[in-house]
Amino acid sequence: MRLLPIIGFLFVLLSCEEEKKQLTAQQIVDKTIETAGGGRYDAATIKFTFRDTKFSSHRHKGNFELTRTITDSLGETRDILTNLGFERFANETRLVLPDSMASKYSNSLNSVHYFVQLPYGLNEAAVKKELVGEAEINGKKYYEIEVTFAQEGGGLDHEDIYMYWIEQESFTVDYFAYKFYTGKGGIRFRKAYNPRNINGIRFVDYQNYKVEPWESVDLQTVDELYEAGKLELLSEIKTEDVSVTFVN
Repeated sequence: MRLLPIIGFLFVLLSCEEEKKQLTAQQIVDKTIETAGGGRYDAATIKFTFRDTKFSSHRHKGNFELTRTITDSLGETRDILTNLGFERFANETRLVLPDSMASKYSNSLNSVHYFVQLPYGLNEAAVKKELVGEAEINGKKYYEIEVTFAQEGGGLDHEDIYMYWIEQESFTVDYFAYKFYTGKGGIRFRKAYNPRNINGIRFVDYQNYKVEPWESVDLQTVDELYEAGKLELLSEIKTEDVSVTFVN
């Protein structure tokens, strides 16, 4: 009779393990977004400072507005990206920009918000996700999610490739790496630290590492290089003065 509780326990344990293994990339990302803030993102006004520049995002009922405000000796430059497109204002005067410049500014503005609000952007229409494996980093188990982008809607850097390491128990993005081809190209690896919850939305800072040489490195193995101490720490990426409010 004593075997029955043991058998029952093993059955539950195996069922949980089987459920974990059967998760798809989409299910993992959905759980990760829910852990980080879920539906709160969709009605939030988020303000923060990044590298001495002020940013804000506002989302409500499917509409969004991303802003960047730069103040210098010439006055104030304000970039605004919405569902309708990109605009730049200098001291409240709208500037007429060549398409190439507007695209460049729009891409850089969107990129800052994308990284600060990870993992929210992983469900954007242009994102293609694949569960490519599992890994163990510093004694914790992770899902490895590879992310690529469709050319349409993927921005100027749609050829870049990303790898996200999502912790299997907490469903948090603790590490990610990306391979980029603009300029001289390269690989960067980021470790999240200083996690904090602000009004229901999770934010982190990052240690930013460089992989060198990078041309022949498989992105999926960068975590192994990190654990082996073979990456060069370039910088710390901090998001400061974060505030979150909501629209009723």
